[in-house]
Amino acid sequence: MADSDNSRTLPAVTRGDFHSFVAASLTSDPEPSRLLDALPDACDDDPALEVWREWCVARERLVQSCVKQQRLETKLFATVGSRLTAPEAWKAADKEIGYSEAVEAEGRAATAESIVADTLWKTPAHSLAGATAKLHAIVSKWQPSVTSDEYPWPQLRAVIADLLKIDAEMSFHRSGLHRLAAPETRGASRDG
Repeated sequence: MADSDNSRTLPAVTRGDFHSFVAASLTSDPEPSRLLDALPDACDDDPALEVWREWCVARERLVQSCVKQQRLETKLFATVGSRLTAPEAWKAADKEIGYSEAVEAEGRAATAESIVADTLWKTPAHSLAGATAKLHAIVSKWQPSVTSDEYPWPQLRAVIADLLKIDAEMSFHRSGLHRLAAPETRGASRDG
């Protein structure tokens, strides 16, 4: 990094927060932006991470609008039945509960999320964490569910976990904290 214009490295805690966030969102949380508040500065000046944060917010808005639309659609079907069997009753109930407006809002949220995702794919990552964030977005956006066992989703989640582990280890060694580790830990890491 001696010849780099940007030699700033992140503290291990900040990078660890990023790792915890991504790992948690891959295994259990379909809306990762809920955890975004725990990430004040995930890494240094990586533009991919900045766009990834924007994508997380847009993704959360899309998920929320989808849930709202589905809730209203369920309510509409329970109240009126099928649009085909009762078109006038459907229109009246739709107007009252705002189902069509929710469908339009979901469409706008999907468009906004797609625009930010396209920007993310085109934004070069400047760090391992930035590349991992982009991969996280791909997996989060396209996998059928956060626990899908269908190929290639578990394999991609495993790659992300590997990248996070490598980045954490690299950060640990760059920070010099490995020199403070107990002697038996240092010896074990040389042997293993």
